[in-house]
Amino acid sequence: MRTPSKVFKWFALAMVGLFLSGCGNLTVLDPQGPVAEQQSDLIMLSIWFMIFIVLVVFVLLTVMIVKYRDRGNNDNYDPSIEGSHKLEFVWTIIPIIIVTILSVPTVITIYNLEEAPEVAEGSVQVDPLVIHATSVNWKWIFSYPEENIETVNYVNIPVDRPVQFKLTSADSMASFWVPQLGGQKYSMSGMETELFLMANEPGTYNGRNANFTGEGFTEQRFLVNAVTDESYDSWVEEVQAEAPPLSEEEYAHLMVPGHAEEMTFSSTHLEFVNHAYDPTYALEKSAELGYEPLNPHSREGKAYEMPKLTQPIDTSRTYKVELDDE
Repeated sequence: MRTPSKVFKWFALAMVGLFLSGCGNLTVLDPQGPVAEQQSDLIMLSIWFMIFIVLVVFVLLTVMIVKYRDRGNNDNYDPSIEGSHKLEFVWTIIPIIIVTILSVPTVITIYNLEEAPEVAEGSVQVDPLVIHATSVNWKWIFSYPEENIETVNYVNIPVDRPVQFKLTSADSMASFWVPQLGGQKYSMSGMETELFLMANEPGTYNGRNANFTGEGFTEQRFLVNAVTDESYDSWVEEVQAEAPPLSEEEYAHLMVPGHAEEMTFSSTHLEFVNHAYDPTYALEKSAELGYEPLNPHSREGKAYEMPKLTQPIDTSRTYKVELDDE
């Protein structure tokens, strides 16, 4: 039989491990752009307000326990009550007030974030950089229609310039999320959603798919490289001059569920397909390569059991420009 001291030691050890597990940096609360800052402020407002509500509830609970406890001299106390319109009004109106206080700033923030964020004071307001972000099991493809550039699993953006991501999916519904730059938004086949983001500081930020899409979901990640205007312009010029174009045959290989390395091309798939208007393209190309998707709801095999890339990309036709984070 374990002694109380041993139980306490194991309990203390478990508590230490629990608290140490929370020592990591919460990227959601470490905003590096105006969109993430607004969302972080909204999260903290909600947390502090709910903490206040919890404290009030516990204080009232303590008062009720102490004040109305059984003291042994309450023979004349009648516990029955027929009703109180005042109390009914109070406990009806209080939840309405709480929901209103939480809803108003949330709705205002949501509508504000549907527009391009403003640049810092003293800077010239420029048009957003348009980037098409396409999710494919299990990779991310980024198309720059104005620059005629396409990248896989990484995206370069200039600092202090709004970026308008046009999100769509070639197959499964995914969720585009860069925690330090802003909240997530879904990408869905056959339609297009928009998300505005902006980085205030140069750096590399982690992005990922926040919606489960099968066994390769955990590795569906990408990097966002925020660089100065000079570095960005230099990268664009170099890619346009030296990177190979993207052929439809190579793009068809990317439609097969599997993982891929970072890639760079001097043309985009928008020249021959836009998944927002052609939701069956990925399935058709996968079938041409001999891939037959399994029904995730069937009883045969585990859900979303996808094969590896059946025909790997010719890596000699890819190009990657290294960027210095300044």
